[in-house]
Amino acid sequence: MIARIIILIMLAIVLPDLYFDRRRQRRHGKQLWWKRLVYWLPGLLMIGWAVQLAFERNFIPDDPTLLNWFLLLFGIIFIPKAIYALFTAVGRVWCRLRHSKKNWAKLIGLLLGAYCIGALIYGSTIGVRKLKVNRIYVYLSNLPASFEGYRIVHFSDAHVGTFSGSWKKILQRDVDSINAQQADAIVFTGDLINTQPSELYPVQEMLRSLTAKDGVFSVLGNHDYSEYTELDPAIEAANERELVSRERQFGWTLLLNERRSIRRGNDSIIIVGTENDGKRPSPTKADLAKAVKGVKDGACVIMLQHEPNAWRRSILPESTAQLTLSGHTHGGQISLFGLRVSRISCAEDYGLYEQDGRFLYVSCGIGGVLPIRLGVSPEIAVITLHQKK
Repeated sequence: MIARIIILIMLAIVLPDLYFDRRRQRRHGKQLWWKRLVYWLPGLLMIGWAVQLAFERNFIPDDPTLLNWFLLLFGIIFIPKAIYALFTAVGRVWCRLRHSKKNWAKLIGLLLGAYCIGALIYGSTIGVRKLKVNRIYVYLSNLPASFEGYRIVHFSDAHVGTFSGSWKKILQRDVDSINAQQADAIVFTGDLINTQPSELYPVQEMLRSLTAKDGVFSVLGNHDYSEYTELDPAIEAANERELVSRERQFGWTLLLNERRSIRRGNDSIIIVGTENDGKRPSPTKADLAKAVKGVKDGACVIMLQHEPNAWRRSILPESTAQLTLSGHTHGGQISLFGLRVSRISCAEDYGLYEQDGRFLYVSCGIGGVLPIRLGVSPEIAVITLHQKK
């Protein structure tokens, strides 16, 4: 992960320190070498740490603790300093152009930097521990009468490797909250792990305890394949097989381009699950034609697909699914003034969307590789189906 942004990290550390160092020398003259070394030492240590993380074999380290601490310290120390330096420099240029002595941009930079520090501390301590239960009501034109009021609990993006140590109790709370809904069905839309199936070992009994009247249905997300590891291909393939095996050992119905019918008397709805349908380098293993083969016209189809972009790209034009459930985006995990970075890559990044009576619900998930949430709380969605009159 760090390797992909190492240049940006170094610039964010070096440029502000260089700017303030030069400003200080102009004001006070040349300083003793050891004073300058003390000034530069924190930045140099962070650069060394970043280089070390950049040489990690896998995109996400097997133990992400050091990565999380690095990003937290980088966010609360060096990002605010970079913001303050940027506004100070821009303000100085503005003052020269306007022949003014008051650099108000310096105050703005100070306030924004302070806000950044507070937001990151809140998001990584309180925000990440919250859980929101969203209640969604969807009206389908072809929902059979026997399924009026049918309740589905939808959760996504568990990333259980992040819930290690004392964080494990947060995952237990989420599982308890899902079971407390007493849903007709539970669906999980991918990214159960960060990188390795071994992440499941400490929490497998917890995941096995998920129960619903009609069962637990799941699909794979991009993290559930071997996209983020640099291992021998045979080991990567074995890891993927182990993950599939363990989900099924939990009692979950893992759908790999497959479907299952849920019956109420003579009526039925069909749960279809396709493998990850992302754009490269994300895994592209969905076979929608295979998954829906034999589904009768007019059947009520609920589609499980990790990637929400697949809704417009393939699900709408190539199937009759009335409701699609997805995850993947985490809702950006951070929302500032209603702005989420996940909207850059995904138009339907969080919430309920509708087109011509067909619906997509995108969950922001319960976890993430990086444990931080601000303005986008972890969630489980309780989706109640109704007949459209």
